[in-house]
Amino acid sequence: MDLFGYVANKIGVPVEAFRLLLTLLAGYPIAAVYHKYIVDRQKTLHHLYFALCGLSLCYYNYGTDTYHSLAATGTTFVLVSFLRSSPLLLLAINFIFQMGYLLMGYYYTASNEYDILWTMPHCILTLRMIGFGFDITDGLKKEEELSKDQKETALRQPPNLLELLAFAYFPSSFLIGPQFPYRRYQSFTNGEFRQYDGYMDAGLKRLATGVLYLAICQVGLSYLPDGYFLSPEFAQQSFIKRIYFLGFWAKFSLYKYISCWLFAEGSLMCMGFTYKGRDSLGNPDWSGCSNVKLRLLETGNTMQHYVQSFNVNTNQWVAHYVFKRLKFLNNRNISYGAALGFLAIWHGFHSGYYMAFLMEYMIVSTEKQIESVYTKHVLPTYGETLNNSKIYAIIYFVTLKSYNIVYMGWCLTSFVFLKYERWITVFGAVNYFGFIYMLIWACMFNGYRYFLKKQPREQREKRAVPPTSKQATD
Repeated sequence: MDLFGYVANKIGVPVEAFRLLLTLLAGYPIAAVYHKYIVDRQKTLHHLYFALCGLSLCYYNYGTDTYHSLAATGTTFVLVSFLRSSPLLLLAINFIFQMGYLLMGYYYTASNEYDILWTMPHCILTLRMIGFGFDITDGLKKEEELSKDQKETALRQPPNLLELLAFAYFPSSFLIGPQFPYRRYQSFTNGEFRQYDGYMDAGLKRLATGVLYLAICQVGLSYLPDGYFLSPEFAQQSFIKRIYFLGFWAKFSLYKYISCWLFAEGSLMCMGFTYKGRDSLGNPDWSGCSNVKLRLLETGNTMQHYVQSFNVNTNQWVAHYVFKRLKFLNNRNISYGAALGFLAIWHGFHSGYYMAFLMEYMIVSTEKQIESVYTKHVLPTYGETLNNSKIYAIIYFVTLKSYNIVYMGWCLTSFVFLKYERWITVFGAVNYFGFIYMLIWACMFNGYRYFLKKQPREQREKRAVPPTSKQATD
């Protein structure tokens, strides 16, 4: 057992997880060396430094399995070099190869757990190379043919192999994200962000926040470990305890991901890489690669808030390269479902991933239905009374917070337990409440819509009268 294995064993974590943590923290000294010795040198040295640092960290974690990411990056470079004049063919081959390679990796390495293997950074690389292919082909289009987002990421000239390797293995981002387009890396190495200050303070604050979230995660999961929810002891608890225990466990489990993202974001901030523009006070905003919106995550009350605040850059990537490019379907629901389907496949073959994203689609759709009924049919009639009631405000807050906690536990169960026989056991232990309540709502909602359609048109229009100006003001 080497030194790292010994330390990992002493603190009670898998050696792979300990190596991952050290690799994320290595981004901070890498940033310090960059600013002291590299920042004012020629750009070739920048690319070489980032490529060597990233490759070294990758080899430290995965040894000879590093060849997988080298093969994927090299293949995209060759495809761009030879097929740039045939954009559709380039996109198709690049997409099929990258996704195919990743899925083959999942097939041969998958187990019952979330494994820290070469496939983990490879799923990040897969999106990076697919997005890079789209950006290359967007660069061949006329300016007026591009959307606003595409104009910001399109590449008129492809990079050389060293530049692409530096982009693929950029320290602190190649392991777990965040995702960013090549144009951001290009702007960074061109020195476009160096005139702005505050990046070091922003990065160290993100690091401190990551330490806090990791500490809460470790303490919380020590009381509510994953295995507890598969045990007879959990099933014997009262129903209320079971659904709340599952909800708090989900919160602590999310903190594991969040802490790692915060460590990665902090080192990218310290590098001076994440400039976004000016904030409302005119100060430099270094949140350009933030993968989690902490304020929204902690104060939000719906599943939609979780979607908007968690894994932000991956969601933005899917929106930019999948959802918006399906605009020709002229159906937002189909495009949204296709985007979630892509995310599920990208995660792997485990049934838990597909159930988790199916639950996201169903719950977000249900929330929109409830919001529609509430704003169109409840507020116009009872809005003034409800808005002036302190008791209602308290009930409203407690209800939404309870829903937020409880349903997060339901949604994350299949994502963490992965195998059908494991997550269905947990679902059964909480009486399948997530399915039942959504089914009850679906029957009520569709029954109510049927009832409205049967009414005369005059009565329907009367029910849909918007609130008065006084009610809106209140």
